[in-house]
Amino acid sequence: MPLWPVEHMDRIPFQPSDGVNRVSRMDYTRLPVVVLLDNVRSLYNTGAFFRTADACALEKLVLCGITPRPDQGRKQKHGISKTALGAEETVAWEYAPSTSSALETAIAAGYHVAAVETSPQAVDLYDWAPVWPLCLVFGHETEGVSPAAAGYCRTHVRIPMLGRKHSLNVATAAGVVLYELLRKHSERRP
Repeated sequence: MPLWPVEHMDRIPFQPSDGVNRVSRMDYTRLPVVVLLDNVRSLYNTGAFFRTADACALEKLVLCGITPRPDQGRKQKHGISKTALGAEETVAWEYAPSTSSALETAIAAGYHVAAVETSPQAVDLYDWAPVWPLCLVFGHETEGVSPAAAGYCRTHVRIPMLGRKHSLNVATAAGVVLYELLRKHSERRP
């Protein structure tokens, strides 16, 4: 039994907070982050990455290996769009068959490469001092970042887990990490 009966839920229109105002005053239009998906298999996770990439104003997504893409036909596009809700049309993205070659391209372009992974050498997300521009690697839902991709990552970052489980869904983890990066990047500017 609810405490208060609710027949209709009014929504308050978006109102910028101090944090949003601080970010909007910054002299950049994109967070200097590229997210690389290393064989993420789920259409819905891929769509959630598009949605979060749009929300955080990432530079782009790089979809590698078996990661579903919006250009693979109606079924793939429909599955991705169920969670992306149109962000697949507005977020810059590219496909790379090989994760290794995509990482080599990012490194050659001056990106610091970091994996979000629960490896023994991983740094706690809240202690991490990221190096910009950043290429952030997220791996397969059950296998994580592949050993081949991990070899390119100068840093491994973990999200502190306080419960019995030792990881989050990959798209959920992306939201946590990217919003922390948005906060850290906004605080480094006057």
